[in-house]
Amino acid sequence: MATGYADLLRAPHAMRLLAGTLVGRLPNATAALGIVLLTRSQGGDFALAGALSAVYGIANAVGQPLLGRAVDRLGQPRVMLPAALASAAGMAVFALAGLRPLPLAYAAMLVAGFFTPPLEGGLRALWPGVLERPDRVHAAYALDAAAQEVMFAVGPLLVTLLVAGFSEAAALLWIAAVGVAGAVSVVASPPSRAWRSQPRVPDWLGPLRSRGIVVLVASFFFVGLALGSIAVAAVAYADDHGGGMVSSYVLSGTGFGALVGGVAYGARQWPGVHERRLRLLMAGLAVCYLPLALVPGVALMTALAALSGLFLAPTLACAFVVVDRHAPAGTVTEAFSWIVTAVGVGAAVGTAASGPAAQYGGAVAAFAVAGAGGVAALAALLAGGRPLHLPNPASGTEKDRIAAAQDGLRSTHQA
Repeated sequence: MATGYADLLRAPHAMRLLAGTLVGRLPNATAALGIVLLTRSQGGDFALAGALSAVYGIANAVGQPLLGRAVDRLGQPRVMLPAALASAAGMAVFALAGLRPLPLAYAAMLVAGFFTPPLEGGLRALWPGVLERPDRVHAAYALDAAAQEVMFAVGPLLVTLLVAGFSEAAALLWIAAVGVAGAVSVVASPPSRAWRSQPRVPDWLGPLRSRGIVVLVASFFFVGLALGSIAVAAVAYADDHGGGMVSSYVLSGTGFGALVGGVAYGARQWPGVHERRLRLLMAGLAVCYLPLALVPGVALMTALAALSGLFLAPTLACAFVVVDRHAPAGTVTEAFSWIVTAVGVGAAVGTAASGPAAQYGGAVAAFAVAGAGGVAALAALLAGGRPLHLPNPASGTEKDRIAAAQDGLRSTHQA
């Protein structure tokens, strides 16, 4: 397992791109917890924290496909760097101004969320040119999904430590600055500067003209709903179990489980049809979310959180391959960004729903929202039927994308 991943990361630029994307996405991985903690520290309740998080999440979800489409047309550096700076500025305004005046707080969340650079979709668009072979690209999707869970495991702990050592505002400012540094590292790399999308058919729907992509968007909306509700539910659970770092234990347990699952999943090539395997993985994800509503003691709750994350990264990794098979040519960044959008909108709805649930029903009700989200995600995938099973004949093949990316890299080196 270690040898296979080491070989993958020895490819030129692979480590830099992966690390830069992880660091650049740190603000996204910690936003929900940071917003809740800052809001609570200034006297706001869970309902207000959920509303601010929802604004951030919805703005993020709207911005991702729009910025992804811009990347497909203009290239990565011309879109991602200005977006990263604008997003960090929005978060800085929220950190420094706090909840007063409240309209400014909402506006800051809107800007911070909307201009979050589409680093996640951009990395997946770069992998074919960097790794050259489809089997390595598939393994990279799994490593990518697993490695990002490091941020979701470390991020909450980092926020909690920064809050304990400094303040909620300082934590948000520091993480926003680090996010910009990660984005700069990615867009300054030769693969990012050289990458160009395949020609696309002019169509305002873009990747959404593929019925398979639409099914995936619907399913991952509910995955996002589950994830968003867990962030709020963890804070409510911590309030009932001594506070302190308890919420970070639960959130980091989820991230650790996803890391383990993703690394194990990507260590081998799996036989069979990707779309059928995605349904099985989604079923495992749905089943593992349900026990969270039992809210046992902290140690067992952390273990259940790790179990709930076990199928997350494998499900995402498999979904990336399915997106690749269904996305129309010339829409790859936007297609991946639509999945990010689906998760983001779902997370925003999840935080908005779990805020009142935690307020009136406690952690049990908030975690029940997560369980319902997992079941709904599986139901949407199963209802997809034939459109999801058949790849889109208009999609660009992996070989086409690899050839195009390699041509771009050669042109850059020659220049």
